[in-house]
Amino acid sequence: MKRVILFLVTNVAIVLVLSLTASLLGVNRFLTSNGLNLGMLLAFAALMGFGGSFISLLLSKPIAKWSTGAQVIEQPRNATETWLVGTIAAQAQKAGIGMPEVAIYQGEPNAFATGATKNSSLVAVSTGLLESMTHEEVEAVLAHEVAHIANGDMVTLTLIQGVVNTFVIFLARIVGYFVDQMLRKNDEEASGPGIGYMVTVVVCEILFGILASVIVAWFSRQREFRADRGAARIIGNPQPMVAALRRLKGLAEGELPKNMAAFGISGKGALSLFSSHPPIEERIAALQAR
Repeated sequence: MKRVILFLVTNVAIVLVLSLTASLLGVNRFLTSNGLNLGMLLAFAALMGFGGSFISLLLSKPIAKWSTGAQVIEQPRNATETWLVGTIAAQAQKAGIGMPEVAIYQGEPNAFATGATKNSSLVAVSTGLLESMTHEEVEAVLAHEVAHIANGDMVTLTLIQGVVNTFVIFLARIVGYFVDQMLRKNDEEASGPGIGYMVTVVVCEILFGILASVIVAWFSRQREFRADRGAARIIGNPQPMVAALRRLKGLAEGELPKNMAAFGISGKGALSLFSSHPPIEERIAALQAR
């Protein structure tokens, strides 16, 4: 419930901020008496599309900590925490990135990385993962998350999400405008958008949004193969990553909040087209084919 509330509150706040910004800049006035101002509409769509993605990226670390209850290791209190911090420090140095914050959270087996930049990131691992894997397997999982950071995957996915969001907003309003014009072509007294515009925009945003989700999910799956290869390079051997994936296949995966699901070590979708992660068998086969 806490995750759902945080997700709703965050998204409502982002929409309000972007709507106010659009109003102040005047880019929300793309519907004019002379028709649709495509330049203004594109500016509005880009603001809403990229703005939401980048605000979410900038807030990713605090949201991740709050939604999972992850506790950052400020000062290691036991051997496990000392090993975790030391392992990630060595991997980060090898990957050429700044030392990430290291955190542990209560939950089923999973781990994730997040953060706005390569030098301001967070790697979090669940207690379930630490309890169900060997040190070598956990090390491979950590290397996978460090590889995500080194590859700049958070920013890359944000840019891709921003692009598709922009086109969803842009195209939905173009279609809505023309549908509205068709429905009211004999109404000479009509002014401003009608109900046809508003309904069509909502329907098109849903339909185009589904298509956009397929595109983003495909890019996300490609990132996983890259992060697996990155983990193998950091460790110097693909076998620990293969062993970790095989172990994950037999475990009940811990669910991550929606905004972090793409950066976990594993994840499932209702349909393969919408899944943020490839099947584990494909990831193992790709590593063994190196």
